[in-house]
Amino acid sequence: MTKYLKITALVLIALLLQTTLLPAYLVDPFQPNLLIILVVYLGLKLPHRLGPAAALSLGILQDCYSGLCFGLQAFSYLCIYLLLAEISDRLFTDNRLLLVIVVFLATVLNALLNLVMLIVFSVSQGIYASVLPAIIPQALVNALAASILFNLPLPAPEEAR
Repeated sequence: MTKYLKITALVLIALLLQTTLLPAYLVDPFQPNLLIILVVYLGLKLPHRLGPAAALSLGILQDCYSGLCFGLQAFSYLCIYLLLAEISDRLFTDNRLLLVIVVFLATVLNALLNLVMLIVFSVSQGIYASVLPAIIPQALVNALAASILFNLPLPAPEEAR
C-alpha cells in the first residue's frame, strides 16, 4: 500500500513540476514531459488492472493544463501504456538503458499520435508545422530526464496477484 502512495506522490510532484516550475524556466521543446516518463514506467512495471486507469488519468491531467483539445493526451497515453504493457512481458524491464530508449520512442509515438489525431479531428491548417520540428528535441530531452530519473531509487510496484 505504501508503494502506491509513493507512486501517487511521484505523480503529484511530476505534475506540479511540469505545470508550474518547468514552464517558467525552460522553453517549450526543451521542457521534459515528466508524465510520459511516468506512463512508460507504469507501462513496464505496473500490473495491468490499475495501469490503464492510471495512464488515462495522467493524460486527462495533462489535457487539463495543456490548453489543447481535451482527450488528446489521454488517448495517446492510453495507447502507449497498452502497447508497453503488451510487450513488457517480453522485455527485461530492469535494464535502465532500455527504459531510456523506450521513453525516447514513446515520446515520438506520442507526438505522432497527437499529430494524426489533430489532422483528422481538427480544422486548423498547418498543424504539422508546429509539431514536426519539436519531436526530436522533445524526445531527446525526455530521454535525458528519464536517464536522470531512472537512476534514482524508485519504488517497485507489487506484482499482479
